Amino acid sequence: MPSPPSPEERFTALFERTRLPLLAYAVRRVVDPADAADVVAETYLVAWRRLDDVPQGDEARPWLFGVARKVLANHHRGERRRVALADRLRDHLVEEVVPAFELADAGEEAPVLRAMRRLPDDDRELLRLVAWEELARDEIAVVMGRSRATVRVRLHRARKRLEKLMGELAEDPARELSSAAVQRN
Repeated sequence: MPSPPSPEERFTALFERTRLPLLAYAVRRVVDPADAADVVAETYLVAWRRLDDVPQGDEARPWLFGVARKVLANHHRGERRRVALADRLRDHLVEEVVPAFELADAGEEAPVLRAMRRLPDDDRELLRLVAWEELARDEIAVVMGRSRATVRVRLHRARKRLEKLMGELAEDPARELSSAAVQRN
């Protein structure tokens, strides 16, 4: 008489029989496929821990779907909590971190921000690292993976470009500067 399958053999057989339908079930219920994989993994973790409770044969599949449904409910609750927390954190950070000139008049963007937006990405990053993050040139060199001398030269050029853009905006505040004009300078 053959011996009953070991727990590992039973779980492997269950997994092989149900993994694709269970994954399809999860994929159809989440936005990100990676989340579906997490749901399936958690479902099989529950199945492993409760292997003695898993029904035999064809009844195992609906049992797993029931577990997956509960795991999905937990996932969705967690996602709502993460979104709410991210919103609260974002609001707090805006109040604590964003410079006052950004918040001064929500209806009209500060000229420095308009000028900053028109700078090349590297210039913006350099200026932000100096002004907002208060990093020294040595630290900026590490952050950007450049030499200190390169940072010094690029920072000087970025400040000059920002100064020029600010002057142009002061002459004609309604003027929309094209990024092409900035790139040529």
